[in-house]
Amino acid sequence: MPGWRSQWRLVLLNSLTCGLEICVAAGITYVPPLLLEAGVEEQYMTMVLGIGPVLGLLFIPLIGSASDQCNSSYGRRRPFIWLLSLGVLLALLIIPHADFLSAHFSWGGRPLQVGFLILGVGLLDFCGQVCFTPLEALLSDLYRDEEDCSQAFAMFSFMVSLGGCVGYLLPALDWSRGLLSVYLGGQADCLFFLLILIFITSVLITMKVSQEEEAAVVGSGTTAMATTATTAILDPGPPDSARCVPRSCCYMLKCKLRLLKWGPLLCLVRSCWSMTPAIYRSYCHVPRVMRRLCASQLCSWMAVMSFMLFYTDFVGEGLYEGVPSAVPGTAARQRYDEGIRVGSLGLFLQCATSTFFSLVMSRLVRRFGSRQVYLSSMVSFTASTLVICLSKSVVLVTLMSALTGYAYATLQTLPYTLTCYYHKEEEVYMPKKKTKSGLKNGIAIQRDTVHLTSMDEEEGLNHKLGGNGHVFSDYSTPLHGQNGSSHSIAGLEAEEAEVGERRGVGLDFAILDSTFLLSQVFPTLFMGMLVQFTASVTTYMASSAIFGAIAIYLANHIVFDQKDLKS
Repeated sequence: MPGWRSQWRLVLLNSLTCGLEICVAAGITYVPPLLLEAGVEEQYMTMVLGIGPVLGLLFIPLIGSASDQCNSSYGRRRPFIWLLSLGVLLALLIIPHADFLSAHFSWGGRPLQVGFLILGVGLLDFCGQVCFTPLEALLSDLYRDEEDCSQAFAMFSFMVSLGGCVGYLLPALDWSRGLLSVYLGGQADCLFFLLILIFITSVLITMKVSQEEEAAVVGSGTTAMATTATTAILDPGPPDSARCVPRSCCYMLKCKLRLLKWGPLLCLVRSCWSMTPAIYRSYCHVPRVMRRLCASQLCSWMAVMSFMLFYTDFVGEGLYEGVPSAVPGTAARQRYDEGIRVGSLGLFLQCATSTFFSLVMSRLVRRFGSRQVYLSSMVSFTASTLVICLSKSVVLVTLMSALTGYAYATLQTLPYTLTCYYHKEEEVYMPKKKTKSGLKNGIAIQRDTVHLTSMDEEEGLNHKLGGNGHVFSDYSTPLHGQNGSSHSIAGLEAEEAEVGERRGVGLDFAILDSTFLLSQVFPTLFMGMLVQFTASVTTYMASSAIFGAIAIYLANHIVFDQKDLKS
């Protein structure tokens, strides 16, 4: 399709990405005041904010791989997107109405209100973060060409950055004086009502635009057979042959039609239940190219998240020398509040810079290559955080914080493009490995196939020589050894073992997203202790710079093309 139509379709396809980021950014920004007003202590409030990332680390691999195996009539990814979007919508309804919900229970009161708030916060953070994984896999399914995939994820990064800008801006506006706020009952109710409208609209647009191919499951031969059988049943054929359709087939068709509306839900349950052990085995046995990419991605995200989570506090306490625990109205507290506002401006400029670089990311990659873009983004980020550590100028620190948006846009784009490239050239970058049972059968096959190699010249059998020196026969021809025993069953077992090692792109996207979630968990657990030990908030920025330097070293070992496989 023409260029402008293709770009417009990408915007519509990524509308849910933007809506999710708006809801997560605005909701999580507005949640801490609600928790503090409900009586939650500050030390426990940070633990509440960590519920979502921890749950995400546990369930992202399950959801990512289950979406690879799902064969629902609604597609592989969309049933999971619908389910997680429902969780986000439920959280947006619970958070502003926690006091109203708790009032309906006679045994409720303040503890139940806090419980509803914690439920809403955890649900919003978990479903909002995890929903990005099937969305990324959906883009990969729809745009398989390398150039198209690069443009798709550049638009994905742009919509994430745009959503962050809007999400950080909405809570800063005063909605309490508007007519809508008066009708709904206050600032929080008005804000979350707008978030619900934005989110529902974005979900409907993305679901309308995205059309997945039915039953496109990784390594599923039975799905194609089932589709063919269903088509045969549905084809009326000649009038004389219509009476020959057995009643059992009609009964099966009726059952299939009855279960159509439950198909997506049954697919979710069946995929998650049956694939859980294999998923976590695959999650632990990561190909070498993905290990290198994930190691660099983890350190890069830890650098970026250490900066983003604590930048406003650094500006308020470090640059403005304010005291957050001071009495409201005092000079120390006013300086801290002013620093928080300036720090929020810096994060807004970071999102704006990230939005710009997301738009030009494809051109940068074509001009300089993925390696140069990735390395330059992390070098600029590390240099910016070093300047922030050493400078006392508010203007210079704000400019450097805006420059960090380049790294944020790169981490949202290039790793996912590289993962699509790895899966497109899977035989080169992620060669298959056999399971133990396959190797055992391979020993027996190896003995007989060595003998069969000499027979190949006489009988003209078609054999294939594997890269590891073993000779494998086509499975269409039974293998007979010296004793005349058939090895076709052993060959099928070896094939099944190989199929079991196939990795869907959803699983590897889940691993990349896990690095993002893990990068949030680590700073919240250990950064406070480091700041207490050093008695300086500059430790936040210094830690970010150190992680950035490690990320630069690890980025040099990422496999960007086939030449890097030799290193």
